Amino acid sequence: MTTTVFHGPPLEHTPPTNLTLPQFMLDVAHPLRPVRTTANPWFIDDQTGLNVNFEETRNRVYGLANALAARWRVSEGDVVCTFTPNDVDYPITMWAIHRLGAAVTPANPAYTADELVYQIQTSRASLLITCAGSLGIAEEAAKKAGLSRDKIIVFDVRGPAAANFKTSYPCIGQLIEEGLRSPPAFTEKVLAEGEGTRMIAYLCFSSGTTGKPKAVAIPHYSVISNVIQFASFNRIVDPKIPNEKRRFRPGDVTLGVLPMYHIYSIVVVLHCTLFCGHTIVVFPKFTLQEAIKSIIKYRISHLWIVPPVVVLLSKHQGLKKSDLASVRYVMVGAAPLSPEVARQFVKVLPADAAVGQGYGMTETSTVVCMQPLLVHHHIDGSAGRLISGTTVRVVGEDGKPKTYDEPGELHVKGPQTIYNSYLNNPKANAETFVDGWVRTGDEVIIKKNGDIFIVDRLKEILKVRGFQVAPAELEGLLLDHPAVADAGVVGIPDEYSGEVPAAFVQLQPDFAKRVKGNKKEEQKVKEAIAKHVAENKTRYKHLDGGVHFVDAVPKNPSGKILRRLLRDMAKERNLTGPGRKAKL
Repeated sequence: MTTTVFHGPPLEHTPPTNLTLPQFMLDVAHPLRPVRTTANPWFIDDQTGLNVNFEETRNRVYGLANALAARWRVSEGDVVCTFTPNDVDYPITMWAIHRLGAAVTPANPAYTADELVYQIQTSRASLLITCAGSLGIAEEAAKKAGLSRDKIIVFDVRGPAAANFKTSYPCIGQLIEEGLRSPPAFTEKVLAEGEGTRMIAYLCFSSGTTGKPKAVAIPHYSVISNVIQFASFNRIVDPKIPNEKRRFRPGDVTLGVLPMYHIYSIVVVLHCTLFCGHTIVVFPKFTLQEAIKSIIKYRISHLWIVPPVVVLLSKHQGLKKSDLASVRYVMVGAAPLSPEVARQFVKVLPADAAVGQGYGMTETSTVVCMQPLLVHHHIDGSAGRLISGTTVRVVGEDGKPKTYDEPGELHVKGPQTIYNSYLNNPKANAETFVDGWVRTGDEVIIKKNGDIFIVDRLKEILKVRGFQVAPAELEGLLLDHPAVADAGVVGIPDEYSGEVPAAFVQLQPDFAKRVKGNKKEEQKVKEAIAKHVAENKTRYKHLDGGVHFVDAVPKNPSGKILRRLLRDMAKERNLTGPGRKAKL
């Protein structure tokens, strides 16, 4: 019988349906949760070295929740928008909001005022929590969205800058102290069985790589389920696994550089690693040099990163192998990592460091597949294997199911997905959430050993003379060229082929200096890059749309290329293909 439905390993424990996230993380034990060592804190602030342990985390969550209830009457059904870079009080803030039965809508701190207005209005947020660096945009957005000034809260400024920061807005630290001193202003709800599947924890906005972002409503149960699936799949407390073979151990240290407003960071970095007993070193903003310093200083063992960071580490000429000596595991997600870049990356890591990819999306909250425990490296482009309790199918363009080695759209079903939806968007729900399945919009191939290969976004796949061309495939090859620091590929119109691939390339600094003001040298480098692709790919995948230099490839903070901006750039430059000249 032909296989048309694929299953991950069985889930060891049924996720609870009567807990909120802070109750699950802070109040109860779980059979899959290892005993955390008392020596390792929950969070370390990279800038100041501030440590926050379990007891302090739990107290700060309560104090802030009490102040939010007393001052703003935050309660069940409300929505609070967080608009800030990473901070050790970011997870504390989210859990405090959850203690009150309210939902968090985390916004990208790089948003413009109008983008923030859209999120505030779409989510119907009644309170805005921001930081000093984003305060101007927050004030402008709040005014446009109809939020009064007394609905704005600011994160504390730490370090040397704190002495010069003055604000009339209430700060998180002040509110925590106020809440801890004050009489109880709320009674935390005890959920009935099943209620956790309906109570919304997060309104996370989709990345918007192909259109306007949509608010994904994610209940507490979905995130809790994914944490349990993660722990089960990775055999966190399996007594058959010797300690030296465990991928996740209490006392491990995680690099907390992924933005905490993003689903990858929210679920995997924040909830999964803390559940496994890790300490998170929190970075408000990523810089390569500071990240390397912290890896050395805190002996960081686990890197949760995106492909642009892999490229930077792989091509960083000053990086010594000893700099990454503490690293034992690297998971790359949010965007495809090519085999070429993965092979470069492995060379700068310790020999015993495991490297793999994971795959998920906001709508699946989040992990669908990742590298199994007993597979040391997944550097062939695989996104890993289905995690525990997850079922998928692969569906062709004709709507018929596909089996092993046959490409088609990935549909996902599991406890982490079945209660998710788009907020107030029945049309999008009907397109994406179908009969319990999430239609991902991603084309995949599943191998007989269970490895899943993400070919590309279906909407981003090019059709060149009827042949499909995946931009991610060409981008991976381009990044293997010594002149290329980063690259994005889109299709441009061609009268003969329909469309042809065009590459937007950010040059390595040495090459950028070489071509600056030198048209002859610029053309030479462009030809060399195009030749690199031509020598490694079949004819219809050649860069007949040309190589075009840019200062930076536009991406969202999770590392996904914003191809719509590249397509806009191509239109502005009036780029078209060569027509019949590219026939042979």
